[in-house]
Amino acid sequence: MSVTSGTGGGVLWDLDGTLIDSAGHHWVAWRDTLANEGRSVTPGDFASSFGKRNDAILHELFGHRIETKWIERVSEAKEQAYRRLLRERGLELLPGVLAWLERLRSAGWRQALASSAPRPNIDAAFDSLAALGRYLDTVVSADEVGRGKPDPAIFLEAARRLGVPPGRCIVVEDAPAGLEGARRAGMRSIGVLSEHHTRLEADLVVPSLEALRADAFEVLLARR
Repeated sequence: MSVTSGTGGGVLWDLDGTLIDSAGHHWVAWRDTLANEGRSVTPGDFASSFGKRNDAILHELFGHRIETKWIERVSEAKEQAYRRLLRERGLELLPGVLAWLERLRSAGWRQALASSAPRPNIDAAFDSLAALGRYLDTVVSADEVGRGKPDPAIFLEAARRLGVPPGRCIVVEDAPAGLEGARRAGMRSIGVLSEHHTRLEADLVVPSLEALRADAFEVLLARR
């Protein structure tokens, strides 16, 4: 695998499901937290939730009349449960992630994390996988911009911090919400398929990062 140097481009990475295998931890955290609230949920209830903020997930599950205070309390309990699972069970990078992070950095690409996850979750992931922080030039969470995907704000802020125009950024995502946000931001996109999303709409769709061609990022950046 090789990439061309001197691109002047940026790569904006999603976290959950794109860089790390965290879906199982999230599911257990949601299941247990909602069980404590007397609500029963199934994995299928979360089939379309990946990449979205907790308030959006809870509204989709339980309607728009649920109270804000309940959303905040349940969201905090869920995230605490998730971080506890990270400490107890650890995390793994998905196949191909480390190789691409290394090669893109060596080739001069600027790289950012643009995640809907709360910042404490991101920090917990970095604690579990110290290698991540070595390759990223900046980190942006949806909490910082006040809006989650598919709103493009998180991607536009990441591009601003990198000093790279949106039109020279490529978003790597595993969820429809993130890919729609990339489109709204005027950025190219790579969709990574998973068991949760077996069909995606993106400029390039691959079954895993290992399947990306060596010139995939350059080819996307050259498209007009």
